[in-house]
Amino acid sequence: MNAELLAQYALDTGAELDKTALERFGKLEKMLLQRNKEINLTAITDSDGILIKHFIDSLYVMKGLEIPQGAKCIDVGCGAGFPALPLLIARNDLSVTFLDSTNKKLNFVKEAVNALGLNAAVMHARAEELAHDNDYREKFDIAFSRALAEQRAAAEYCMPFVRVGGVYISMKANEQEIKDAAGAIKTLGGEIQSIVSLKLPNGDPRCIAYIKKISQCMTKYPRKAKKISSEPI
Repeated sequence: MNAELLAQYALDTGAELDKTALERFGKLEKMLLQRNKEINLTAITDSDGILIKHFIDSLYVMKGLEIPQGAKCIDVGCGAGFPALPLLIARNDLSVTFLDSTNKKLNFVKEAVNALGLNAAVMHARAEELAHDNDYREKFDIAFSRALAEQRAAAEYCMPFVRVGGVYISMKANEQEIKDAAGAIKTLGGEIQSIVSLKLPNGDPRCIAYIKKISQCMTKYPRKAKKISSEPI
């Protein structure tokens, strides 16, 4: 991994990576490549691709929001740990919960968190079920989603985790998809505050929506997964 290039690109995201963070990113890259030989974690298997499409892309969640010290965050459908794993490396003051229903990817996240000396909770559960648990419902300052689902569905999975006054950050390639979900977001108690459109260092487009939680979600949300996909809000 080109640590100097990573540090340079990271500055544009708002992250200043110290020596420890850069060493952790290097170790994470090696772990990702090694474990990917055994289980399918990512289709991106070259060093430059991982640096830009996983690490820098993840750090861009900070582009349009000053994340408070110690913020309580949840990465919904975290997969192999993106965006929250790079964010936690850059900001180890954050309290992060990784949530996914795929155990093999969560096992990698657990391994990475332990190997990198980070502190985080790792939850193997379905978002549409855990969001009805009072220990998790509307308990987070920030929720993230990246390639989780179509935006209306992603909002239904994520918004119930966010406290009133908190923020749901959605990472998409298509700004129109976010705008088309405005009605669903409003139904779920949210309001689109801003959409940051940018390009990754390799030219790939990225849109990041910052959605504020204005009011509590109705208790019926989120619905069962089949309902969410077949009858979007």
